[in-house]
Amino acid sequence: MGKDEKQQPTIKVANQRGAARLAAVQALYQMDIAGSGVLEVVAEYEAHRLGQEIDGDTYVKADPSWFRSIVSGVVRDQTKIDPLISNALQDDWPLSRIDSTVRAILRAGTFELLERKDVPVAVIATEYVEIARAFFEGEEPKLVNAVLDRIAKQVRGPAGK
Repeated sequence: MGKDEKQQPTIKVANQRGAARLAAVQALYQMDIAGSGVLEVVAEYEAHRLGQEIDGDTYVKADPSWFRSIVSGVVRDQTKIDPLISNALQDDWPLSRIDSTVRAILRAGTFELLERKDVPVAVIATEYVEIARAFFEGEEPKLVNAVLDRIAKQVRGPAGK
């Protein structure tokens, strides 16, 4: 390939769980910003967004039960999740100062680390780092990786099973 030729980005086909994770992060973000309730947001996503076309973009079919478990689980366990994230962040970065999208990613990832012991840490971390990369080009994906790694060691042990 010549020096001046631009490489086209590779488009990854998201699996249904990956699509559910992305939709869950978007729903959590929406709830955080707009103050929407969990039932309202879950109903909206299931009826209008998961696997639908919106503004010319087709959403990949997502696993609706996976989506629902992440969103409702984060809301249910937020008093357990947020302190874990806060402890994993550097002292000078309280959770309230973190970008809302990053906060949603960390909450969803932490929920899965706590509740989905059937899913390996590496899969959870990779999926949420990829979501961070979809939104950010800077340091945010590294932050997501570092924080989820610290939390994984704390809740699943050093082996990260």
